[in-house]
Amino acid sequence: EKEVDLARAARFAFFGLVLQAPWNHFYYLQLDGALPPTEDPFTTTTGIKVVIDQFIQAPIFTVLIFAFLGVLEGKSFDAIKKQLDDDYTDTMLANWKLWVPATAVNIAFCPPVLRVLFLNCVFFFWSIFLSLKLNKDEEMIEP
Repeated sequence: EKEVDLARAARFAFFGLVLQAPWNHFYYLQLDGALPPTEDPFTTTTGIKVVIDQFIQAPIFTVLIFAFLGVLEGKSFDAIKKQLDDDYTDTMLANWKLWVPATAVNIAFCPPVLRVLFLNCVFFFWSIFLSLKLNKDEEMIEP
């Protein structure tokens, strides 16, 4: 039976507090400022917002996740770059499987004041995937 990795949990909590939550708060303010919310969930605006979120914002933010957590783990720039080279494509493909529908639901049906809360609920499960993905080599080494 494995013990909880408290250092890893603390890194992800710190990440959520100082990067993920503020990023998403201000990102959605900017997105809704540029493309105001619509009452009808099935609009071109909803589709454009999903495309912007998943094909512009998400790839950038995913690199930031790898870098931020890598720095917190004490990894070198070369180690972070290698992890990006090894895992970025698979991570983005998994991201789109979860986040394209989640983002569509979020933008189409959640009131703007609840969007970050909805996103954080989904992100809780996404962070479990990321924790396992970003630490897979560490998991393989342990008996």
